[in-house]
Amino acid sequence: MTQAPITQDVLTIPRKLPESGLTNLVGLTREGLKAALIEAGTPEKQAKMRTGQVWQWIYQKGVRDFAEMTNLAKDYRAFLAENFVIELPEIVTKQVSDDGTRKYLVRIAGGHEVEVVYIPEDSRGTLCISSQVGCTLTCSFCHTGTQKLVRNLTPGEIIGQVMLARDDLGEWPEPGRAPKDEARLLSNIVLMGMGEPLYNFENVRDAMKIAMDPEGISLSRRRITLSTSGVVPEIARTAEEIGCLLAVSFHATTDPVRDTLVPINKKWNIATLLDALRSYPKVSNSERITFEYVMLKDVNDSDEDAHRLIELIKGIPAKINLIPFNEWPGAPYQRSSNNRIRAFADIIYKAGYASPIRKPRGEDIMAACGQLKSATERVRKSRKAIEAEAGL
Repeated sequence: MTQAPITQDVLTIPRKLPESGLTNLVGLTREGLKAALIEAGTPEKQAKMRTGQVWQWIYQKGVRDFAEMTNLAKDYRAFLAENFVIELPEIVTKQVSDDGTRKYLVRIAGGHEVEVVYIPEDSRGTLCISSQVGCTLTCSFCHTGTQKLVRNLTPGEIIGQVMLARDDLGEWPEPGRAPKDEARLLSNIVLMGMGEPLYNFENVRDAMKIAMDPEGISLSRRRITLSTSGVVPEIARTAEEIGCLLAVSFHATTDPVRDTLVPINKKWNIATLLDALRSYPKVSNSERITFEYVMLKDVNDSDEDAHRLIELIKGIPAKINLIPFNEWPGAPYQRSSNNRIRAFADIIYKAGYASPIRKPRGEDIMAACGQLKSATERVRKSRKAIEAEAGL
């Protein structure tokens, strides 16, 4: 039986018009783009063709100026400019780590900010994108979880993060040339930034459909990984409506510990979550579920935890991604020792599961897993602390 979409007291703003009063085309689905063109005056007989042309200019070639869409008649280009804009969120700052990781502070509508991280590797480049401003989950080990949820991101704000990164990486084709065919600098997307993607399901789905469209950015669904803390009713929808790979922020092997680390566990406990994962429509030996497990000293890192984890996930094609805890100011936990992490990984590996230990990236610029938090929020907290100390 199909479950009804969950609801939550989360503000999702309607698609707002830019300051110009014109409709922004970024983030519209193909159907939405076609409808917008028709509503503005494009003849219905031409709408399908025009949609395909505009789509390719925006998402395949990265063009932002209608005047550069040279396979459209000049009068139609003028018509587009009179009715629409192509606008992305604004990069406020960019930091580059010693290891090459790039962290972008991105401003969206309403002056809110999110963080986006690009991680270069030898064989690929991964962009970690955000789906909400802040987070509602309050996971106790996660810095992002200490920032209250403000609102969901729109599809345009989500796919806009990908487009901004491609801008910065110089990955759009040069004018007049076919798309680049060499190895991509931005080859993978992970929805592991700020927010819980499955609490913003429809907007995430629409943005990822744009990312996967073969006439646009054209990323394979197997190059996209969505990370959830365990919003059980939306897990099957992820496979059916997005089709991407799935990662789960697991982090504990007993309900009492997970209740503290990942409070959503009080709503959908470990047994309920694992039942949903066992029936995940896309799960197979070639499309394993990734269990993310942050290593916290004397909390969840014992040999007993490793053996329990093996028993819990039995029957699920999976890999265990062990994450050394990335400390942040005021964090209530410490990172497990390297020896303890290796011993934990060895138990998992001997049981037949891949157990890579994630190398922390971008720690020097607070870009590592669990460290994201908008700069303005950090400043706001700092000011409050200063005022409290001064008795103001």
